[in-house]
Amino acid sequence: MISYHMNLTEDEEAMLRGDKGDTLRKIMETLVLYGETFGAERMAPVTGASHLVTSFGIPLLKPLFRIMDQLVAGGLTAPRPFTADPRPLDYQNVPCSMMEKIVFRIMYGKQREYEQQLLKIGMKENGFSCACYLPEMGNCPQKGDILSWAESSAVVYANSVIGARCNRNSGVLELFGTLAGRVPVFDLLTDEGRKAKWVIEVRTSGLPEAQILGSAIGLKVMEAVPYIKGLDTWLGRSLTDEVKAYLKDMGAATASNGAVGLYHVANLTPEATEHGEALILPDAATYVIDDAELKRVRESYPVMWPDPAARPRLCFIGCPHLSYGQLLDWSEKILAALTKQNRQTVAVPTIMTAPPGVLAKFSRSELSNKLQAAGVRLTSICPLMYMNNPIAAKKPVVTNSNKLRTYTTARYDTDEQIIKIISGEAIQ
Repeated sequence: MISYHMNLTEDEEAMLRGDKGDTLRKIMETLVLYGETFGAERMAPVTGASHLVTSFGIPLLKPLFRIMDQLVAGGLTAPRPFTADPRPLDYQNVPCSMMEKIVFRIMYGKQREYEQQLLKIGMKENGFSCACYLPEMGNCPQKGDILSWAESSAVVYANSVIGARCNRNSGVLELFGTLAGRVPVFDLLTDEGRKAKWVIEVRTSGLPEAQILGSAIGLKVMEAVPYIKGLDTWLGRSLTDEVKAYLKDMGAATASNGAVGLYHVANLTPEATEHGEALILPDAATYVIDDAELKRVRESYPVMWPDPAARPRLCFIGCPHLSYGQLLDWSEKILAALTKQNRQTVAVPTIMTAPPGVLAKFSRSELSNKLQAAGVRLTSICPLMYMNNPIAAKKPVVTNSNKLRTYTTARYDTDEQIIKIISGEAIQ
């Protein structure tokens, strides 16, 4: 048995000794070593269902598949059905050339086998979405829940908007925490680790674009916790569905353009409402965001296309996945813009991504048929996984997602600009 300094319960020590099987012993050893690396003195019981970041069957991930085989052979299953990030492929709804399909089949050649492994250890049927916390996906934790997640945009949402507690784990570790039912306590699982090292003063003339505001915050504070003041001027003091959607997109940008795992919004998010400025550390730095700062950040984004002046050939909306309300809102705006331009169909092939449960619900709306008749495709894939194809990466793709822009060659455009491009009012 490994040497450790952590204070473990009898049950945890039993797992570490191997009393509950050798596979669980290896998992517990990994979690203890992981926790002690970051100074954790104890474990905490996991009280919410897990969410896995690794959802793609890349053949090069041979160690992952071997681990999964061991978990299955050891008879381990999650105590609660868990979710995972989106699938990488959907040939029916996302157009692909023959060459792109060939590359995808090589890139994700283990997808079918990996999904079978996930199901055997307790994944929900059709549980693929980066926005697992949306009600249609059924993996929404409660305030104070201890989680074992890794997906950055989901972690920051759970910590900030819901008030659950979760560190930004790496892939597989979140699965280990789920199967052991324990996670080491450090950083964002502690009261002190949830205090703000930055005060963000929003002094803009109107509601900032969520994706650019989140980008500015992430680039400045990196992994630190920010306390955001002034945003409630436009968002109000209630966590409505519309406000949650805004915070979802803002948070995803803070997590991808930086490494934020938790933010507080004055008078709005749960802990800020409960504790106020007591969450701010005495030596916290201040960052003022005004219109000029947002403009500076927006203009700093490079265009990675081979030909920066090319006409867009594809548009992705929904990274992270769209909520039901966002899907309705985008549909109405797209259809209205097409009518204004006297167009029947979109000027640029457009893909909107949302969780399977959201799309199932949307399919019963009359907007669904109208939207698809206008040429918009609906899918639950991960746009990032699509753009990782080197052939797809050469396309001039536009998106309203700062996360997708950060990790791929897609060009970022604001929501307003995206509508103009889709409707043909402005192609560049």
